[in-house]
Amino acid sequence: MFTWHVTVAAHWRVISNGEPESEEPGGIAGTKTVHFARSARMSTYVTAVCAGPYHEVRDRHDGIDLGVYCRASMRRYLDAEDIFLVTKQGFDFFHAQFGIRYPLPKYDQVFTPEFNAGAMENFGCVVHAEQYYIFRSKVTDYEYENRANTILHEMAHMWFGDLVTMRWWDDLWLNESFAEWASHWCNAQATRFTDAWTTFLSVRKNWGYRQDQLSSTHPVYCAMPDVAAVEVNFDGITYAKGASVIKQLVAYVGIDAFLTGLRDYFSKHAWGNATFEDLLSALESASGRELREFAAQWLETAQVNTLRPVIVRAPDGTYDSVQVVQEAAERYPALRTHRIGIGLYDLVGSHLIRRELVEVTIAGAQTEVAELPGKPYADVLLLNDDDLSYAKLRLDEHSMETVVNHISGLDSSLARALCWSAAWDMVRDGELAARDYVALVCNGLPTERDMSLVTASLSQAQGACTYYAHPDWARTGWALLAATARHTLTEAEPGSGFQLAWSRVYISTARSESELALLRDWLAGDPPDGLVIEAELRWRIVQALAAGGQLGEAEIQAELERDRTATGERQAATATALIATPEAKEAAWRRLTGPDPLPNWLQRAMLIGFHHPAQLALTEPYVSRFFEVIDHVWASRDSEPAQEFVELAYPAQHVGEATVAATDAWLAGDHPAGLRRLVAEGRDGILRALRARTKDGSAG
Repeated sequence: MFTWHVTVAAHWRVISNGEPESEEPGGIAGTKTVHFARSARMSTYVTAVCAGPYHEVRDRHDGIDLGVYCRASMRRYLDAEDIFLVTKQGFDFFHAQFGIRYPLPKYDQVFTPEFNAGAMENFGCVVHAEQYYIFRSKVTDYEYENRANTILHEMAHMWFGDLVTMRWWDDLWLNESFAEWASHWCNAQATRFTDAWTTFLSVRKNWGYRQDQLSSTHPVYCAMPDVAAVEVNFDGITYAKGASVIKQLVAYVGIDAFLTGLRDYFSKHAWGNATFEDLLSALESASGRELREFAAQWLETAQVNTLRPVIVRAPDGTYDSVQVVQEAAERYPALRTHRIGIGLYDLVGSHLIRRELVEVTIAGAQTEVAELPGKPYADVLLLNDDDLSYAKLRLDEHSMETVVNHISGLDSSLARALCWSAAWDMVRDGELAARDYVALVCNGLPTERDMSLVTASLSQAQGACTYYAHPDWARTGWALLAATARHTLTEAEPGSGFQLAWSRVYISTARSESELALLRDWLAGDPPDGLVIEAELRWRIVQALAAGGQLGEAEIQAELERDRTATGERQAATATALIATPEAKEAAWRRLTGPDPLPNWLQRAMLIGFHHPAQLALTEPYVSRFFEVIDHVWASRDSEPAQEFVELAYPAQHVGEATVAATDAWLAGDHPAGLRRLVAEGRDGILRALRARTKDGSAG
């Protein structure tokens, strides 16, 4: 338990885990001291004090005093009503499902500047990063859903992490995996974001798949010898893969048994520490099922399996046989037990209608699906339909052909997401040419109505052009994306989120003189009907024009005068780093690597702008220079900015053997383990891109 006494400027507000009990003038003129009541019992890592000239909005729900805070200068952008709505929906849902009420009298959410992470689950005093969750201009439903998911993620921690705390960081995965799973579960069940599992698959789970295929992959459960090991494991395996394991565990034991066990776990260990062993025992008792083998398969082995259908069609148009082949990476040969759905879809007009869902258990290298022989052949056979398991998927040739031509005909956004995810995996694995993926996006995505799928797939298409397309074709790919984006945003409903999403893509893909000239027209006040060029979009255009050599520092400073805010400062720093001259790159590099560490926000903003796929000639000299400075940067910066520098400054866009050779030469030396891991992950990306470019080049 903790008691806080905080002395601050007299006009500041102070927020902590507990409620303020009293305040009095401080010992220095113009100050005050705020005394907080003794807190509830809690772990040291979820204590918090936030102080500053905050704007405050309060509400009350189900006996809980609710507060939302932001900087006074951001108050006009704070949509507290929507934040409170999601918060109330979350409390109602978790109270009903967890069987134990939120135990504190108040729940504050502080949207604060310069917070390094997205959010933090301090007990009763959650901190959110202002730059991600307060919107200064129009955004799409994807951003609102992402914010709702973060609100619910941190709220789930009030039970799983705060009320019951892991005994040691070995169970870091469980803490974050549970909150990740619970937030999407609540979002889908209790808020307007009913397709939240589609977002989980298309955004979060793809993050897990990527992380799990790096040389640094690790089991979900890892021994954590020290805090340094903890810091590098806040990754896609801990969050997304772990949440996928929880989701499959729920499917394996059933939601009723899972909740019974969970309630027992909360009841037994409230206000104390517990382990995964404690949770597993509670779930075994509630379900009557042995779960140790499940846990060993999914938590103690690394990498991801691939599931492929092998189909034999009978002469009468039925299935003669269907097998599911399970593959594993050579260095990580574990084959797991998967409980999956197999969806059979028939093409009816322009729609793909699911005729049947067959649930089967997949184990070993080959599994015969006994339920399918004799059934009529489907136009699409979709493995892992409903996305119960964690595995990469492949489509048979006939299903793939149907999906390429009719993907928008799938009524379920989750089914479409599975198909998009399978195609993206094939690009990354060198099985599908990047140009074919870009063509699929340009043909199939303009009619997609799920905003998370649009956002994720458009980002991946740009990634395909940046990393996986053969250099001789990449320019064509960028032009195709720009032309598709321009046509689609013109056809979209004026003022809609889809118009905004496609306009962002047009801005980031514009390369030619005519495309950049159109952006200048937008900036000058002649945008498409319904498209409002506000702060966020204006800065995107300014940055695109800077990257394209269309404007320089004077124009950026003029734009900053229009938006002299903390956000404007960040955006201007990114734009300045994007200026397409050797002098600008040199100036940015000197600031990033100089003797004096930059503020975290400034370093991040400049790193975002330093590398750009249209500026490879400008940044080529910094391939070797990166390896000259990273040991010094690592040793002289705090851990988070040091990690961020290595991840964002690594020359990932310089896909070639020269980058691999430079990386190998550096890796041959003696360096700290965390730094080696991050550099080796960069090398993994280059090798994967080289394989994909070979595939794309052969398609040409």
